[in-house]
Amino acid sequence: MTINNEVQKTDNHVDNVDSIDSKNIQLREVCAAGEGWMAEIKKGQTLRIIDSEGNQAVDTLFISCADIAERYSATDTLAQNQKLFLEMGSQLFTNKGRVIATITEDTCGRHDTLGGACSCESNTVRYAHDTYPMHSCRNNFMHTLATHPIAQKHDLTLRHIGPNINFFMNVPVTPDGSLAFDDGISAPGKYVDITAQMDMIVLISNCPQLNNPCNGYNPTPIELVIYE
Repeated sequence: MTINNEVQKTDNHVDNVDSIDSKNIQLREVCAAGEGWMAEIKKGQTLRIIDSEGNQAVDTLFISCADIAERYSATDTLAQNQKLFLEMGSQLFTNKGRVIATITEDTCGRHDTLGGACSCESNTVRYAHDTYPMHSCRNNFMHTLATHPIAQKHDLTLRHIGPNINFFMNVPVTPDGSLAFDDGISAPGKYVDITAQMDMIVLISNCPQLNNPCNGYNPTPIELVIYE
């Protein structure tokens, strides 16, 4: 398995939506800083996640529409790709060993699938007890699953929260095998395209974390585009 922590920031990418034919855009929305988001994406469609202001972590889960027991698996994805980080060309595997999506464009360079989602409990362990009431990605996942019409349509519940991808987040592995939460390697306008290989549900937490540099201590909005 390849470990490569040497990723450099690059110049801002300004043509982040204009490259898509407007006739092919099915949905274009902004997810506010620290909020949750959910959508259905059909096989062959692409989700573009745009880091609008830079240095923003986007916690993401993928679930099969046909079988909600089948969902993104970090362990299967790491094993099949033989890499610790996700990048252009990475295939995203499910817990049933099938490809649910592929990263088909990427102007950032590397994405985390090791660090997981922040929670009230992990904030307490990592930082201080008084951080417990602070908003977290797990809060976002739970709230979206409890309130979003797509979650109700597919009978999604807390059991569908698992290890997630952190798009744009920089979590290098230290020489002793520990994880570090470092400054992001993204920049304003950087984006990643994820093309669905089956009809799937996307659940996002636009990370509200304030205690480490994954969001530059200042969570910001992201833009989401679904296109043919």
